[in-house]
Amino acid sequence: MTNSTATEPEPSDSLKTFGLVHKACRKRAGLTQEELAPLVRYQPSTVASIEQGRRLPPRVYVERAEEVLDAFGVLRAAAKYATRDPGLASWFRAWADLEEQAISLYTFENRLVPGLLQTEAYSRTLFNERVPLLTEAQIEAQLSARSDRQRLLTERPKTAFNFIIEEHVITRGTGGSEVTRELIDQALAVTELRNVELQLMPTARAVHPGLDGPIQLLETPENEWFGYCEGQRTGQFISDPETISVLHMRYAKLRSQALTPQDSRSLLERIRGAL
Repeated sequence: MTNSTATEPEPSDSLKTFGLVHKACRKRAGLTQEELAPLVRYQPSTVASIEQGRRLPPRVYVERAEEVLDAFGVLRAAAKYATRDPGLASWFRAWADLEEQAISLYTFENRLVPGLLQTEAYSRTLFNERVPLLTEAQIEAQLSARSDRQRLLTERPKTAFNFIIEEHVITRGTGGSEVTRELIDQALAVTELRNVELQLMPTARAVHPGLDGPIQLLETPENEWFGYCEGQRTGQFISDPETISVLHMRYAKLRSQALTPQDSRSLLERIRGAL
């Protein structure tokens, strides 16, 4: 079964609408939340969270519920409009949906620390400096959505996470020394998990295959691979097999050129000690 999350975004209208549709289908089938949960292979708390509009329903959940509740396609149709708005950018929602199911997630970053590894203080620094300026409500929504995503690291212990980050992203000192120390502490703690690897690309590596920009790849339970690349105000969702193959080749070379996870931890500890 999949566990629920303790940190969830505030309900959006579309999520609440999906929750009401789901509840109506469940009651029509004569099932309680506790009775439905094992049939869709999720926890009762997750079913409750979805019906309350506090959690985006994963695609696999929608498919199972559609079949179990004999919903005549109603749940699939409603799910198309269910979003975490305004916490996630519109172009990122398809990727976030797949993240919920992924069995492998690969991330290379040369601009900033990936969202899954950020501390609240680091994230808040980024959001505070966003141009044009965000309102306090927008910042809180962004922080909530990011915190919600981070539960994937602990809720999906069988998902393989690999992160490759340029060394200069850490040594830049975004937010100041205290924020950087906390960031490194969190990175070291997260990489104690057996399913999470972090590799640093040393600044001394003058040339590598990631100079064109960040790379994100994921593998679904059906062993399909998808990619995602994000720019200033746009994001590109990638499903083309030829492009995915190129990204895989680049990522494989990046893994071979970056420091090992053990050497990366040692470098992080040295950077922290020098702060």
